[in-house]
Amino acid sequence: MTEPHSGQRPPAPLPLDLVNFATEAALLADVEACLKAGKGFAIATLNLDHVVKMRRDPAFLRAYRAHSHVVADGNPIVWMSRLAGRPVSLVPGSELIAPVASLAARLGTPLALLGSTQPVLALAAERLKADYPGLEVATCLAPPYGFDPDSAAADAALDQVAASGARICLLALGAPKQERLAARGLARHPGLGFLSIGAGLDFIAGHQTRAPAWVRKIAMEWLWRMLTNPRRLARRYLDCALVMPSLAGQALAARGARK
Repeated sequence: MTEPHSGQRPPAPLPLDLVNFATEAALLADVEACLKAGKGFAIATLNLDHVVKMRRDPAFLRAYRAHSHVVADGNPIVWMSRLAGRPVSLVPGSELIAPVASLAARLGTPLALLGSTQPVLALAAERLKADYPGLEVATCLAPPYGFDPDSAAADAALDQVAASGARICLLALGAPKQERLAARGLARHPGLGFLSIGAGLDFIAGHQTRAPAWVRKIAMEWLWRMLTNPRRLARRYLDCALVMPSLAGQALAARGARK
């Protein structure tokens, strides 16, 4: 590989290149290896909304680059990755909670829950412990409204998670806060693992309802979500649609470069 000239930065990776684990099985196998070796990790789940946010927020992109594990969360990322000649499987963040909780219970690894609200955390913790016998939830932290992932309060929360004995922290803050906090947490506590799950705990607690399985199977979860909350999500999905042509162009260029 050619070194960049003095004063020049190496080219930034394309968003699709951030995905470094192609399947859920590969991801979980590596997470288990990290836990057994006492190593920390940070798992992010790339979707189109994140790609849009990265283009507007350099701090978010830097946080993503600091993650050890990135999977494809969203069919457009899967399709574009295949177009680029890098086949990957769909691995939604909310669907990682169950296998990670199962792994934690099997290994005797305590979890921490951070984000959402205290009632949601309490109910989600009880349901996870009921579903995965032996699972220990070491602490549940609900940051106040306006929580800044780059603040002293964020450091205090991360230190509290570490002091609880938890080895894995599920972050339910939404993007980009949860990914920025995960990157900060891994740097501050290299033995901790972080998984960003968005509304995953709200689904478990029953405070939000996920699209039916048949809707997810036909890749229409985005439409189902938009129709249930058009005021909040219509603009987000429009922005996602607008980024697709340039992402497809980048994918085709990457495919051509690999030939």
